[in-house]
Amino acid sequence: MRFFFLALLARGPAHGYALKQSHDQLFGSPWPPMNIGQIYVTMGRLERDALVETHAEGDRKIYTLTELGTKTLNNWLTEPDTAMVAKSDFLLRLVSASIVTSETLAAVIADSRRNLIAELRALNDSLANTERTGRAGEDAASRDLANLLVQQASLHLQADLKWLDLAETYLRGARS
Repeated sequence: MRFFFLALLARGPAHGYALKQSHDQLFGSPWPPMNIGQIYVTMGRLERDALVETHAEGDRKIYTLTELGTKTLNNWLTEPDTAMVAKSDFLLRLVSASIVTSETLAAVIADSRRNLIAELRALNDSLANTERTGRAGEDAASRDLANLLVQQASLHLQADLKWLDLAETYLRGARS
């Protein structure tokens, strides 16, 4: 999240509540509104790391991106993403369940599948609700971004469900 705040500050100086409003407007309904306390904690860390600097305007603390903050943001934006699949806590849970008993494995898989399907339904409901009603003060670009985020999350959940099927087949075979 720290890099997101650096990106917001790349547009110009802002106070904490303006950062919250920008976050909430950009991400729309798929994500819950940002907790203002989280913003101030993150901004404090960014200031400690010399990525932002502050000055007071009345009773507001205004955050400004530093040269180091700009360099850090640009480095992050051009850095390739890496998948963390090999370190998945979920994978460890499945393998551990397969070691215990086949019933334990079946229960963990069934619970996981049920949870993934519930998350997928909630996302689809969120998307349908957003398309019907929108969100107060939300412009078309924000709605499009919100829909894009929901689509990404939905595709990830669908991939997790397919992967769960493969893991179940493999782990059941490994037990026999």
